[in-house]
Amino acid sequence: MPTPVIISFFLTLAHCVHPEPSETSKMTDYETSTAFLGEWGRFQQQVFFLLSLTVIPNGFTALSTVFLADTPSHHCLIPAHLNLTPAWRNSSIPLEQESSQGGALVRSRCSRYKLVDILSFSEKGLLPNVDVNLSTVPKESCLDGWEYDQSIYISTIISEWDLVCDESWKKPLTSSFFFCGVLTGSFISGQLSDRYGRKIVLFATQAVQTVFTLIQVFSPSWTAFCALFFVVGVGHISNYVAAFVLGAEILSPYVRTVYTTAGVNLFFAGGYMLLPFFGFFIRDWRMLLLGLSLPGFFFVPLWWFIPESPRWLLSQGRIEEAEAIIRDAAKKNKVEPPSVIFRPLQEQLKPEKRRAHNICDLLRSRNIRWISVTLWLIWNTLTIAYFAVSLNTANLHGNVHFNCFLSALVEIPAYILSWTMFRWCSRRLTLSLSLSTGGLFLLLIQLIPTHLFSLAIALEMIGKFAVTTAYSLVYAFTAELYPTVLRTTAVGACSMASRIGSITAPFFIYLRSYSVSLPYILMGSLTALAGLLSLLLPESFGMPLPETIDHMQDFPGCCQRKPYTVAHMREEENAPE
Repeated sequence: MPTPVIISFFLTLAHCVHPEPSETSKMTDYETSTAFLGEWGRFQQQVFFLLSLTVIPNGFTALSTVFLADTPSHHCLIPAHLNLTPAWRNSSIPLEQESSQGGALVRSRCSRYKLVDILSFSEKGLLPNVDVNLSTVPKESCLDGWEYDQSIYISTIISEWDLVCDESWKKPLTSSFFFCGVLTGSFISGQLSDRYGRKIVLFATQAVQTVFTLIQVFSPSWTAFCALFFVVGVGHISNYVAAFVLGAEILSPYVRTVYTTAGVNLFFAGGYMLLPFFGFFIRDWRMLLLGLSLPGFFFVPLWWFIPESPRWLLSQGRIEEAEAIIRDAAKKNKVEPPSVIFRPLQEQLKPEKRRAHNICDLLRSRNIRWISVTLWLIWNTLTIAYFAVSLNTANLHGNVHFNCFLSALVEIPAYILSWTMFRWCSRRLTLSLSLSTGGLFLLLIQLIPTHLFSLAIALEMIGKFAVTTAYSLVYAFTAELYPTVLRTTAVGACSMASRIGSITAPFFIYLRSYSVSLPYILMGSLTALAGLLSLLLPESFGMPLPETIDHMQDFPGCCQRKPYTVAHMREEENAPE
């Protein structure tokens, strides 16, 4: 988990590159009006770290199925009361080749020799593979259930409800129910927070995530578990998007860049890194869920320390409330605020605040429509690659807890790199490069011989590193492309569109049952194509954060207009009324 020292290092480095605000900083009117607060005072530090803290539970909730729904080694149960000789009891399960283990012979997971026949052979004193050729003995399914290995888990939802063999399709569907909830949350949370406020939606949906995770502990069936998991998904994405946008709108330009590309993501990775520790020490799935739900209750007091977004208040015409927050921030930062803070901005926002915006505005004009559709395709592909690779850690060679921790650990340098690239480089080029690199390394995995599992894991982790970098970049890039009046709705809509990818991601891993290399071929190809598609997006590097739809940058080749810059903004200010 990041520390204040790490964050302060990022901010110091940013100020070394840009010592003072200037024309090149491209500040908007809001940022000009609040510049007297400074960049990194007590108010900004409080908002930065408290909002980042709220993201930690999201890190271990999003990928909890790695342990909750892992499939222990299993084989058909042979009833203990059967009078079988030790030789026949040990030979009652056929041996099959396991493609994921290099063709090694392992005990069948879904069949056994017909008990009536082997019981007859045992009573006659015949020996397997001596007196009886096992290849001629008929087989049957696991009519008496399964016996699960408990060396790693006491229980998972797989062993609890026998989600194996003919029921194995329910395992990826479990994660898909969660992501269906995320899809629903993405659809409603952006519009709710644009209408009722970022802060209210943040805490309400965090309560939903925590309470329903706790209720999941008492799930009587797989169906009930999935229904509750759906609601957890709704709360999960809703509070994440609300925290992301709230911080992006409150913090100043330099700090915003650190927050959106490194801060919130590093704390998410910190929560993700806690997951394998929870899983290592708590081996029963119900107790594990209980442990994952309890931290959410510690965030209730933060309601009194996290403010509403002044930008959102201004877009709603609530000038006095916005000024009250900024004056309180000035008091915390020990600076003197001007007598009037937002009067010029109030005049500019009058035309915009007369109508409420909704998700339909993302498709209303040709320019915003092309930007939205392109971003939706990129987000969709990114979520397929990110969640499929993350959920696949349970299938990698070696210890599942270490592999999960390693998958979380590579996100730390990925988020640091994304901040560095976002600070100094073109948005389009960095996003395209990271997507293409991730796709390339995922495609290379299929070429690695089976016995070189360490090299295959290394390539997968590099691919995860690149995809995570792109995931961090696209969140911040999207927030920069859309105006304040639509920003949360737009980020929520992109997240909503991407959930088609996250819903299908578990089934990409399920394709391993047909071919181990097939998931990597599909993920790598789609990710590389998304890298090319990202080059079509408009550039937002060095541009001011747009306040209205008219301030948005143009999609290349579509409705070319004068770019929205500080000079353009000054012309609007000086225009006669």
